[in-house]
Amino acid sequence: MPNRPFKLVGVAGTFDMLHKGHKALLRKAFEVGEHVVIGLTTDEFVARMKKPHEVAPYKERLAELMSFLMEERLLHRAEVVAINDPYGPAAWDGGFEAIVVSEETAPRARELNAIRAREGLKPLELVVIPMVLAEDGKPISTTRIRAGEIDREGRLLKR
Repeated sequence: MPNRPFKLVGVAGTFDMLHKGHKALLRKAFEVGEHVVIGLTTDEFVARMKKPHEVAPYKERLAELMSFLMEERLLHRAEVVAINDPYGPAAWDGGFEAIVVSEETAPRARELNAIRAREGLKPLELVVIPMVLAEDGKPISTTRIRAGEIDREGRLLKR
């Protein structure tokens, strides 16, 4: 088994229309962590986020995430937890050692570390991955996929 630097790593998201960017984030979490806790936003939290598009229900997003974890043979190293806030269990659980985020969500991870410091917990190591770009050089996002601009692999649909 490869030597992974961290025993417990967190990663979180809405993971709506699981795409190439989400998969890169998840793969990186399993690359650096032996065990990965994946925070999946609840429907209630999604409603408060006021996303510019519809979001699939939690059950559908969870099913797609579990399917990906099974395909990648990562299920035995994963724990999916429902999260109702931007920080999830990493805000109060001292067992977490690192968090994997995209460039876009790195500021939120720094907020998380400030919360952990107030709780007397060690800061998390931040593993920041670059945004995965579509064919046009712009980041792949669920918003763009739902708008019909690109597919889940970042291929352009509108010419």
